[in-house]
Order: sequence, then C-alpha cells, then structure tokens
Amino acid sequence: MNEPHLADPPDTASPSQDDAGAIERSWQEPERFGAVFDAHYAEIHRYASRRLGPQAADDVCAETFALAFRERRRYDLRRRSARPWLYGIATNLISRHRRDEARLLRAVDRLRPGAKPIGGHEEEVTAKVSAQAVKGALARAIAALPADQRDVLLLVALAGLRYEEVAQALDVPFGTVSSRLNRARKKLRKALGGTNPLLDEEEAQR
Repeated sequence: MNEPHLADPPDTASPSQDDAGAIERSWQEPERFGAVFDAHYAEIHRYASRRLGPQAADDVCAETFALAFRERRRYDLRRRSARPWLYGIATNLISRHRRDEARLLRAVDRLRPGAKPIGGHEEEVTAKVSAQAVKGALARAIAALPADQRDVLLLVALAGLRYEEVAQALDVPFGTVSSRLNRARKKLRKALGGTNPLLDEEEAQR
C-alpha cells in the first residue's frame, strides 16, 4: 500500500532568469520589474490558490507583487532568484487568512470517501495537496498544525522550496526550518498511523 504523500512541487522559474538584475534595473526603470512578475506570477498564484482558493489567491498574489515592487530597493541583490523572497511575502499575506485556510482543510476532512467536493476549492486542495487525494486524517492534521509549522511544511511540499530557501522566505535560521518541519512531520505521521506524508530532504534527493 502506498503511503499518502503531498503533491509534487510546481515547475520553477528558468535557471537563466536573473531576478536580481531585473530588480536593480527597475530602480531607474520601473517597468523592468515586469520581468520578475512574468517569471513568477503563475507559480505564486498557484501556491496561494492551493492554500486559500482562487478568489483569495487573486488578492494575495496582486498584493504580493505590489508589495515586492514597493520594497524592491531593499532586495538583497546577492540573491539571483527572487523566488524565495516572493514566497515569503505571499506566506506573510496568507497569514491573514488562517481561519479560511483551516476551514477549507476541515471541509476536505468532512468529505465522505469517494465524494466529489462542492465549490471548487476543496477539489483543488484534494487534487494538489495530495497526489492520491487528501484523506480526512491528513487534511485534519494539516489544519491542526501551528501556523509556523504549517507554513514551513507547505513551502516545502507545495512550493518545492529547499530548506535554505524556506529560511530565506521566512527570514528564520536554517535550523529553525528543520526543527519546525520535523515537528510537523511527526504530527502528520502520528495522525496517519505511522505513515510518512513528507520525506526528509535527504531521502527525497536519493
């Protein structure tokens, strides 16, 4: 029997994308920031949609890029990719919708086995958060996680960020990311009867 697992991460931006260069040029030519928007908008929107649903995602994503544009002079130009930075902004904005996210996860939990979700977003959660369809126990366990652990878990599982990228996104030490993810994984494993819904980073790279 296959273990339940979280969805494969979405496609990332092209390795040739030089966000730092575009952001620096946008200091004098604001329209240059459009290259960052074009490269990452779809991915950030997809992440927000999986967590909150498409309607809320529209607002979160628009505000993410508006805030990134306003703060672009503070961007660390040593970081070529703005992807972790944008995920961090989006995650902070999503934090305003914790109740909505928990409610939607609980809606998945209440689904009868084999039932088709009603209203669209539950189907998105079911299809995207778990490749086999989110089971009630997993949805319930994710909803019950503390906000900081849930953010780390979903940045790894939905966004496909590496630990160091999550640390950048959330502006926390690498060790904090690892400990939060380990605690979240243990809680999910317990809720799922000992199965592992998320491989360790080392296991995933084997």
